Amino acid sequence: MKTDHPSIVLFDLDGTLIDTAPDFIRCLNDLRRQHGLPALPADHIRRSVSNGARAMVRVGFGLEPEDPDYLEKHGAFLDLYEAGIAVETRLFEGMDALLRSLEHRGIPWGIVTNKPLRFAAPLVKALGLDTRCASLVCPDHVTHRKPAPDALFLACEQIGADPAQAVYVGDHERDIEAGRNARMKTIAVRYGYIEEPETVDLWRADIIADTVNDLAKLL
Repeated sequence: MKTDHPSIVLFDLDGTLIDTAPDFIRCLNDLRRQHGLPALPADHIRRSVSNGARAMVRVGFGLEPEDPDYLEKHGAFLDLYEAGIAVETRLFEGMDALLRSLEHRGIPWGIVTNKPLRFAAPLVKALGLDTRCASLVCPDHVTHRKPAPDALFLACEQIGADPAQAVYVGDHERDIEAGRNARMKTIAVRYGYIEEPETVDLWRADIIADTVNDLAKLL
């Protein structure tokens, strides 16, 4: 099934538009080494990247927010990440061509992410996407983050588009829920940071794309 001439396309950031996992993996293993711990396998870390720094601290140190050492580890991880936010991060292979196709056809695209503006803005700029995307909406800009639809509605308002004619693409169940809450067409991408890829079928997305190439064909 193909989407019907969307007026705009909105993307989640980590695990959907860009591959941030290499920098998350590097920073977490650097922090583990600082504490005398061995590096963890990249795949073990990668599948939890979409859940952010909290998940990294859980994966790397087995800590939850209520644990005494959590805040120290959480802050240290974020400082390491901010200092090297785009060392290895790149657009997923094939994504630049997809974005250029949208741009060529006059279809604006934007980013709606749960990544705080402190990290999202410099990252998007470092990749040269700040001059290309029509909107960047972070939790800082809204009262309620995804899966609430607030950020998606704001992106549509900024671009001047009808949410009913928009498509939201994401690699997490909350992305699909947010898209449904905004009454948008939703596309779940199975190539993202997903702990159990088979669960994507249960998210109730309108369409599932297994690869960036599949996504490009759908759009």
